[in-house]
Amino acid sequence: MENCRKWEEMERDCLVCIFQRLSLEDLTLSVPLVCKSWFGASLDPLCWRVLDFQRLDFMPWRRFAKRVAAHYPLSPFSFSAFLRFAVRRSRGLAVELRFPLFLQVSMDDLVYASNECPRLKILVLRSLRREDQVRLPKLVGTWKELEHLEMASNPSSFPDVAAEISRSCSNFSRLKMAGLRAEDAVAIVNHLPRLRYLNLSNSYMPKGTLLRIMSACEEMEVLIVNHCVGFQSDEELLARASRIRVFKQEGSKLVDDSGYDSDECVNPFCMFCYDSDGYPSGHCFP
Repeated sequence: MENCRKWEEMERDCLVCIFQRLSLEDLTLSVPLVCKSWFGASLDPLCWRVLDFQRLDFMPWRRFAKRVAAHYPLSPFSFSAFLRFAVRRSRGLAVELRFPLFLQVSMDDLVYASNECPRLKILVLRSLRREDQVRLPKLVGTWKELEHLEMASNPSSFPDVAAEISRSCSNFSRLKMAGLRAEDAVAIVNHLPRLRYLNLSNSYMPKGTLLRIMSACEEMEVLIVNHCVGFQSDEELLARASRIRVFKQEGSKLVDDSGYDSDECVNPFCMFCYDSDGYPSGHCFP
């Protein structure tokens, strides 16, 4: 037993390899407090390539916030302060950034991330203020290596986001968002035909829209449209989806709970059929 190597004597490279698999909470409040060698290894930017803030509770009265405030000079404690703390430790090597589930993303935080995390491949956003959504296309264009974008709801500027991705992000292949609008479907068809993974669950999805997306995205490997309104499974849809490795449509239905048949789009007030002046928009896919 005397010849057993102590944990604190492990090679730094080994420690870094292990620490890369830890959560931000562990990197901040666990391993750095064990010993000096672990603290030193935890500062390696490779440990901070994945910045996943989704599982952290940033309310100031919660245990996580209190512990961080007790060990680090982040006063006053806030998500913005902790974001900057983590991003500084990544030293520009971050490849994955997941914003908190229940916090609205500020434009200041997003701009900071676009400047300090140029190598992002995965970006997960929750919500933006409407006045900030118009700035999203320009920011997305700064992440030339972006491959995966996930948004809890689609921003009003999504058509411009899709166009910017098409111009600037040559490796982009994965998109997840809810609340698809007709103009968003058009943007996917026109600008993102090389998608391999697409999740549009919880959206208004007429059958015609879905078929057009399937036809346009010939490299699609995974298509998920769970809990959508506007289509139901039939032979034509299944035949078109047969070339897609994974096709999920759980809970999707033609008619919503009010009895409105979305597939026929007979609603005279359909926001997709008419523009603000009351004329046919040409964007609806019945």
